[in-house]
Amino acid sequence: MALLKERGVAFEEWRYLTEGVHDEDLTLLAGLAGIVRKSDLETDIDLSDEKAIRDLLRSNPKPMQRPVLVHKGRAVIGRPPEDILQLLD
Repeated sequence: MALLKERGVAFEEWRYLTEGVHDEDLTLLAGLAGIVRKSDLETDIDLSDEKAIRDLLRSNPKPMQRPVLVHKGRAVIGRPPEDILQLLD
């Protein structure tokens, strides 16, 4: 967030743990490599199955990698934070 603020980029902060994942973002996020933190999985799922990932993120967003920036139909995991800059150019 500091990087976005520093660059004067307007953004909406979304607390997915309390508010859930936006339905319109589920397909985009499910296709993002590394979006699920394996260490936080409570059940085994096929991480190559985008439908299984969508279902997981819809019902239990806790294993979702964070932070994530969604911008103009694209998404990136912000680790390291500088990775978000690829979506802003």
